[in-house]
Amino acid sequence: MPQPTALCVYCGSQNGQHPIYTETAHAFGLELARRGIALVYGGGKVGLMGTVANAVLAGGGKVIGVIPRQLVDREVAHTGLSELVVVDTMHQRKTRMYELSDAFVALPGGFGTMDEMFEMLTWAQLGLHRYPCAFLDTHGYYGHLRSMMNHMVAEGFVAEGRRDSVWFGDSIRELFDWMDQYHVGAAPRGVDASSIKA
Repeated sequence: MPQPTALCVYCGSQNGQHPIYTETAHAFGLELARRGIALVYGGGKVGLMGTVANAVLAGGGKVIGVIPRQLVDREVAHTGLSELVVVDTMHQRKTRMYELSDAFVALPGGFGTMDEMFEMLTWAQLGLHRYPCAFLDTHGYYGHLRSMMNHMVAEGFVAEGRRDSVWFGDSIRELFDWMDQYHVGAAPRGVDASSIKA
């Protein structure tokens, strides 16, 4: 697969308990800028979201934020981005982030991060996209999640190939190496894209 042109990052609006979460988010943003890959993210200025956005900007890269109007009004929107897309609903936000991106990476985060990333995994399973999805497993944050996915396979709820199409690791370099070698494979059964319009 060619290098992504715009990579969607899902991550926390908090910094977490360990400095390595912020350090890794900063390093990831700098690497996106170095590679000329635009960042698409949720448009916030706080937590890991703000860290990765600021790092891309500091590296001279492009950052597109997508945020619901209510969160802009609560003054959590980042006002220094290359582009800030303001939408009306959370569903519109997720759909627009998907439309702007050709790869998806989860850094550590909470319920929102899980919701957004698993929606992309589900859409891939349904054949709505064929882009790489990866978890940057900083400080072992996603270790239990990976075990849960293995349990889903063992119990017959997720196909082994579907689990194997998702990358887990703690190395930024290895993540991009994996994306460079990402093989789309045969297209799964398709669902009409109109089903995801907000």
